[in-house]
Amino acid sequence: MHQGRWRCVNCDREHSWPFDLAANAPDPWPHATDYEPNGALRMDGDFLSEDFCVLNGEHFFVRAVMTIPVHGMADDFGFGCWSTLSRQNFEKYVDAFDSPRPSQEELWSGWLCNRMADFVEDDPFGVWVQLRPGRQRPLLWAMDDDHPLALAQENGISVDQLVKIFRHYDHGPEA
Repeated sequence: MHQGRWRCVNCDREHSWPFDLAANAPDPWPHATDYEPNGALRMDGDFLSEDFCVLNGEHFFVRAVMTIPVHGMADDFGFGCWSTLSRQNFEKYVDAFDSPRPSQEELWSGWLCNRMADFVEDDPFGVWVQLRPGRQRPLLWAMDDDHPLALAQENGISVDQLVKIFRHYDHGPEA
């Protein structure tokens, strides 16, 4: 891993660092992950694109990134995942999506909607959603400062912990 390359036990392909993982949809999404164009966004019914998700016209999600420093590595590990937003904040986000500078100064609250290896299981997990400029996906920050995920974001994780995460998602190096 420190050399920056490893052979994946699941897909038998060679991966290189930095290697991030991503969830295709929020865990509650009940359909196949066939993405529609962002421009086709519908606020009623069900909708899924690479950046936005609406479920039953009542639940609103955005694709975001949770970053975690890795000890001894120059780049952070990124987990592409989904967070809820209130309808009001979702609409603000969509309106500002193509803007070079988002107008958000405060952090928005949301719920992480994907399990993350040993850090987050099935219980709702509160996150802060921080917009970024230039169509970059928002960053997520753990709300509970004492939670293992918040501690990982603050202090980093070992390469062994990262390997465990990759293995959890079937992209770990050969043993």
